[in-house]
Amino acid sequence: MRIPCPYCGARDAHEFAYLGDATLTRPDPAAPDAEGRFFDYVYQRTNPAGAHEEWWYHAQGCRQWVKVARDTRTHAIGGATLARDGAATSGDPA
Repeated sequence: MRIPCPYCGARDAHEFAYLGDATLTRPDPAAPDAEGRFFDYVYQRTNPAGAHEEWWYHAQGCRQWVKVARDTRTHAIGGATLARDGAATSGDPA
């Protein structure tokens, strides 16, 4: 599988470290039910089949976090953006 790093170009997936789902949002620790929400955030995950957004870290290259759109059934990559370009509207890394 080749991941299109926005900074370095298309690279082999072995250059990257997978973090996980890019659509999750970390719960607010000040919320009254924070303990239950953190449990769900860490342990209760879905296993989507189809189009999905994921965080990948380009460890063997530019060392940037990349948000990758990938189909989990075919591993077809639909595109990638640097995390810093979309960090205000999405999940955790950056």
